[in-house]
Amino acid sequence: MAISDSQKIDLLWKKIGFSRVKTDTNDNKKAPNEALNSKFIIDPLTIWAEASTIPSSIPSSNTATVEVYTTLETTEDATSTTRRTWLSGTVNWIPPAFGSTYQLKVYSATSGSANPASSGTQLFETGSGNNDEWYFDYQSGVLHFIGSNLPSSVTSGKSIFITGAVYVGNLGLGSVSVSNSSIINSTIEDSAITNTSITDGTLANAVIQSLSQPLETKDGGLGITSFTENGVFTASNTTTVTFVTGTEGQVLQYDASGVPVANNIDGGNY
Repeated sequence: MAISDSQKIDLLWKKIGFSRVKTDTNDNKKAPNEALNSKFIIDPLTIWAEASTIPSSIPSSNTATVEVYTTLETTEDATSTTRRTWLSGTVNWIPPAFGSTYQLKVYSATSGSANPASSGTQLFETGSGNNDEWYFDYQSGVLHFIGSNLPSSVTSGKSIFITGAVYVGNLGLGSVSVSNSSIINSTIEDSAITNTSITDGTLANAVIQSLSQPLETKDGGLGITSFTENGVFTASNTTTVTFVTGTEGQVLQYDASGVPVANNIDGGNY
């Protein structure tokens, strides 16, 4: 026996609306009464690291983070009902939440059409009044005619064309800025700090080990990757420190340029 639609809806309602696990029917246990949490898992590799650079209006041409598509011909999904689902072949479309002009435009036109906006028929998300609505999954780039009927212009020999924009910026957490923040009692170990800025922050009781790009002293670090046994700390410049070492009998002195060195005592100068 197939799972009822009411059970499926109850599962989604509890998962999406309340982040809870469905353990019983809605009649026996309402969503707020479900006790087990079920949070969504976010893959860090899918995070739009440069989403803040997406302009509020769709640009007229490509940018470093936005690629504009004006007449992309989609491919019919052969595994679905005829002409019901269409694949763009591209993921990470920018949804209208970033600005109303990112709203996808959809056209039906003769396959291979060079200008479907003028030669074809525009299809609206809300349909034409004949239960022929469409739904576009902006993340996967898949368009599905979710209404009961197909639009009258979607017939044999026709393709679906779409106009919109795709996010092509960096993904993941490779570029992180920590401003006016405190990192306390933390260990950053065997890591590379790359494209990372720590501004006006505090590193308190932090252990930073084996960094390929060590923190400078102005950022709370030492600016070095390893220690020199029996070395004496000295400032090599305004942002990093170094070590001065010597041998038995030598003392710490300053050379003619003012740099500290370990050397023997010159009786003529002392």
